[in-house]
Amino acid sequence: MIELLTIVARYGRAAMVFGLLAGFALPQLAATLKPWLPELVAGLLFLNGFRIGASRALAGLREGISSLKTVVVLQMILPVVALLCFAGLGLLATPLAIAVILMLAAPSLTGSPNITQLMGHAPEPAFRLMILGTALMPLTVLPVLLLLPELGDAQTVLLAALRLSGTIALTVGLAFTCRHLLARDLKERMASAVDGLTIVALVVIVIGLMAALGPAFHSAPWPVAQWMLLALCLNFGLQYACFRWLMWRGGRRIAVPTSVVAGNRNFALFLIALPASTTEPLLIFLGCYQVPMYLTAVVMRPIYAKALSPPP
Repeated sequence: MIELLTIVARYGRAAMVFGLLAGFALPQLAATLKPWLPELVAGLLFLNGFRIGASRALAGLREGISSLKTVVVLQMILPVVALLCFAGLGLLATPLAIAVILMLAAPSLTGSPNITQLMGHAPEPAFRLMILGTALMPLTVLPVLLLLPELGDAQTVLLAALRLSGTIALTVGLAFTCRHLLARDLKERMASAVDGLTIVALVVIVIGLMAALGPAFHSAPWPVAQWMLLALCLNFGLQYACFRWLMWRGGRRIAVPTSVVAGNRNFALFLIALPASTTEPLLIFLGCYQVPMYLTAVVMRPIYAKALSPPP
């Protein structure tokens, strides 16, 4: 089993593309997996915490102010700027505006450290941004809730965000404890096996997340194509802009993990708290948004290779 998982880790990028295709081609399997998504995401978070370990995850605490600034810019300033722009255009109540604003207000995708590692970069900065961003989400989302009453009851959203923060704290704490007790010195072979298991979890998760997209593509291909174009532009555009900015500012070491986090957000978090009347039009966008997420390790790898090359 360990050898098999090691092989999966070796071909992680191809496995993630396979997950996307399976989500399209196997709608019944996707529908079966969909109810288990919360447990699968928690399992993925546990694997991340176990693989990285407390010592490596917390080694960057001295960079806490820098990480805090990054979270505030990504999760608070960007969505408020987008909100004001849409308001100025008279489009604030449209599904397009709500999708963009919520995506920008969301914390990092749980799988961002894995995506970063698949491209050969250190996953710890992405892991720290994911933990910090999720913990601060109840605060960073407040301006959006106050300025966008179309989202519904702010108290419901905040309570859901607090529950999420608590769940992540417990899961990561358990992962750190298990790593300390069972594998304080994780050998390379076992680390590769954990990476392979993480890839399997990512593949299973994306199949479940694609449950609504396949049928929608067959029944209404043009709206799906429009949402797909928006998802691709948002995800890859944010990643490229953030990468170029950080490289220009001399942040080569954190450029890739921060850029991956900038484009890959846990937009699905809002779907568990907002009213169905608000989220129903956004389900197709959620499915489309998985495509650039799972193609990041393939599409953005040549661009991010600049961060691995020695500086001139």
